[in-house]
Amino acid sequence: MTGFKRIPDAGNLTGKVALVRVDFNVPMENGLVTDDTRLRAAVDTVQSLRTAGAKVALLAHFGRPKGERVAEMSLAPVAGAFSKVLGASVSFIADCKGEHVKQAIADLPPAGVILLENTRFYKGEEKGDMELAKEIAALGDIYVNDAFSAAHRRHVTTAVLAELMPAYAGVTMEAELDALDKALGRPQRPVM
Repeated sequence: MTGFKRIPDAGNLTGKVALVRVDFNVPMENGLVTDDTRLRAAVDTVQSLRTAGAKVALLAHFGRPKGERVAEMSLAPVAGAFSKVLGASVSFIADCKGEHVKQAIADLPPAGVILLENTRFYKGEEKGDMELAKEIAALGDIYVNDAFSAAHRRHVTTAVLAELMPAYAGVTMEAELDALDKALGRPQRPVM
């Protein structure tokens, strides 16, 4: 299990765009995040990439919109909440593919962070659609998965992007995989 690549394995990231799958499926009430635990979990990965000079484009889902745009399931309110947790500006764009998204990422300052709209607004996300994956992959240079809780699904942003781009584990994912390896791959005997 230790054969996965970690962010330091990516080499020089100055000026590169990292597409980062995070778990921002957070509890909300009246448009406000009521528990920022999952947001805090993403900070180390995002800061690691920013420190390495990468621009960070965050990919996430929220709820189960079943391939439809549902205003109440937009990630827009999460951008402000994550900005507070991160201690840095996090912009938002109401889509996760296309030239306008690519331009928004290009306009980011060095080490800038942008949260893209709910990936499940596209039917192809949950189906692992290769065309959607190619459109999203065109936005970045590397893929980082830091959403352990969603990694068991073969969705575009949890699996297919890793087939199309250089892929790395985020800090949270790395910790989970290391823990699994310690328990299952190299257990300390006796094991119960």
